[in-house]
Amino acid sequence: QVTLRESGGGLVQSGGSLKLSCAASGDDFSSYAIGWFRQAPGKDREFVAAISRRAFTTHFASFVKGRFTISRDDAKNTVSLQMNSLQPADTASYLCAAITLTGGISIAAAEYPYWGHGTQVTVSS
Repeated sequence: QVTLRESGGGLVQSGGSLKLSCAASGDDFSSYAIGWFRQAPGKDREFVAAISRRAFTTHFASFVKGRFTISRDDAKNTVSLQMNSLQPADTASYLCAAITLTGGISIAAAEYPYWGHGTQVTVSS
């Protein structure tokens, strides 16, 4: 089992950047694939990005369009999501999630058993 905590959210102007972090405690962090999802009020939770064990694979939602990067530091039990060129449409609560996979990643929120509580990202126009 793993416990996740997000940080790094905040208020930023359109075109600005934020770096979100997902810190984990508990089981061997390196054995988990990590996903980032976001949820805006009144909308479904949607996939943003994911990174596999040992960072073999990364995957991004189509709306990211090269603006975000994801990385992991297993020595520090953290995964980071660097978000650039933020737009008002990116305003949401951003959550990280963990899943044990032998390889690859998952974009399906329902498959992730472990979740953080989220960090709010607000982009002003």
